[in-house]
Amino acid sequence: MESYVAQVMDWRRGRFARLTSETGYLTQVGLEWLQEGENRLGRFDDSTLRMPGGPDDWGVITLDGDSVVYRPAPGAGIRVDGKSVDEAVLLPDTSGQPTLVSHGDHSFYVIFRQSYALRIKDRNGPDRVGFRGIKSYDIQPDWRMNARFVPAEHGTTIEIANILGQTEPSPVFGTVEFERDGKTHRLIGLGDSDSTSLWFLFADRTSGRETYGAGRFLYSDGMPENGRVVVDFNKAYNPPCAFNEYSTCPLPPQENRLDLAVTAGEKDYKK
Repeated sequence: MESYVAQVMDWRRGRFARLTSETGYLTQVGLEWLQEGENRLGRFDDSTLRMPGGPDDWGVITLDGDSVVYRPAPGAGIRVDGKSVDEAVLLPDTSGQPTLVSHGDHSFYVIFRQSYALRIKDRNGPDRVGFRGIKSYDIQPDWRMNARFVPAEHGTTIEIANILGQTEPSPVFGTVEFERDGKTHRLIGLGDSDSTSLWFLFADRTSGRETYGAGRFLYSDGMPENGRVVVDFNKAYNPPCAFNEYSTCPLPPQENRLDLAVTAGEKDYKK
């Protein structure tokens, strides 16, 4: 028991360290959608895209279909992936390594959610500076489930909606089944052959009461072996949109809305 509690506490410390880091979700301070053509970026009233800090003029971003080209304002001291450049193609987050544009504490990179936007960050933003921690339920070993695993057919997908109202197909690796309160409950696990864990987007009877209303995230402890996989609800955590309005979180599918109060993991975040 003590070693298990220590293991979960260590996981929580790692989770908080990532969340509160200089690149964590708490640094998000803006989400600006690019328009086709030239977008002037800065702090002026007539700027197409507004930056909350840094130089008054950040330059121009040109969107041409799927091409995003950035020309920093001359002499502003702006860096693109750490370098001073006159012009750069900005790779979005869907590339796996988005191009980072920065000036001091402020930065942005391009994301793609059916259209292109800037995710704007400030290392000293109010959410990071004012972070007071997250309350969690007491660690309970009986919420660590050695669940049955039912693999999905190769190529199976499910439509996942996000808080913007957009939907896109996500690969389904399979379904897990576990017993609680005398009933069998099921969750669809997202992932593919390259995954190291199954990803669950789920909601339950605590959602909107004690936990975040739009549900929580959870990863399995590794991938299934011999028809079983460990699903530890003590490691359920809040999605980025629980902390600010600048995230584009996916939402639990109907199949992952449990008729069960999962009194484990993180509770709703209160600023």
